[in-house]
Amino acid sequence: MKTNPLKKLGTFGQSIWLDYIRRDLIESGELQQMIVTDGLRGMTSNPAIFEQAIGESHGYDQAIGVMAHEGQPVPAIYETLSQEDVRSAADVFLPLYEKTDGRDGFVSLEVNPHLARDTEGTVLEARRLWAALDRPNVLIKVPGTAEGLPAIRRLLSEGVNVNVTLLFGLARYRQVAEAYLAGIEARTARGLAVNHVASVASFFVSRIDAHVDPLLESFFGQGAKAADTARGLHGQVAVASARLAYQEFKETFGGPRFKALARAGARPQRLLWASTGTKNPAYSDVKYVEALIGAETVNTAPLETLAAYRDHGDPKPRLELGVREARRAMVQLNELGIRIDDVAQQLEDAGVEKFNLPFDQLMAALAQKS
Repeated sequence: MKTNPLKKLGTFGQSIWLDYIRRDLIESGELQQMIVTDGLRGMTSNPAIFEQAIGESHGYDQAIGVMAHEGQPVPAIYETLSQEDVRSAADVFLPLYEKTDGRDGFVSLEVNPHLARDTEGTVLEARRLWAALDRPNVLIKVPGTAEGLPAIRRLLSEGVNVNVTLLFGLARYRQVAEAYLAGIEARTARGLAVNHVASVASFFVSRIDAHVDPLLESFFGQGAKAADTARGLHGQVAVASARLAYQEFKETFGGPRFKALARAGARPQRLLWASTGTKNPAYSDVKYVEALIGAETVNTAPLETLAAYRDHGDPKPRLELGVREARRAMVQLNELGIRIDDVAQQLEDAGVEKFNLPFDQLMAALAQKS
């Protein structure tokens, strides 16, 4: 019998997580079944996912009605629903968390996306969510904006598990890794335990190609050299960026600074590949899973991508293939006048708004349901 490709990812040191949450998925036992049959090792959520789960279904209507009848405001209703789902999912994953000694079995909940540019607001919100969820295997998602960086460092120093989200470029990723190291160092300096402080750095992949590909296409009708370069880069920039981020990860967490923290029990801040559902129908529906399989990484994928990979995935450790070509791709982009750091900043700014919009739509849908 053919081995489930999803389950085989673990043999290469990669954890597969589900980028989705819904109450009936948990209550029906389907989530537990995915842990058993697919080797599922975690779950992520975001405002868009909750907007889809709560706003576009009737599975929450009874609970909403009860709270509305009690006079609870819409933000409180959302927090109750989302926290109940995350706690329930975390309880399903708890045996895995314990079996892996805190390496896997995590469920993520994001701070209010409107706080992405507010350091103090993010810290206060993350602390409150961490206390309210009251589970060792939850991660609080904090956007990796300039304002988020000091919040990440402070939260980690306090022992709050953090999923750093909305990462698109190497420059910001380096800053996030630095925030992690500084936070853990501050904690060890106070003599506090670090062996179960968990963090991942979520590097968004498919959105990079979705942004860069049209820029490259504008060169197709130009001179032969520029057109050939652009065609060679088309659909390749996202994977190249991720592969270079992994090289940064290896250098940072294989270096002496982290080794000193590891001796105190600290664990690496794993890279997590997010936005791995393929947006361009001309590309393989498992493009952003196949190319990014490597040790000490996580891939969080939507249900459709998980199903596709279960059906026709071919897992092999490809993450460190083509690193030289990836570096060359960044040089070629610059030669075309496409600065990847500018692209990353534009995607970060757009990403903040892409989470604000569904969050606001969810608040409106809850108000209507109430």
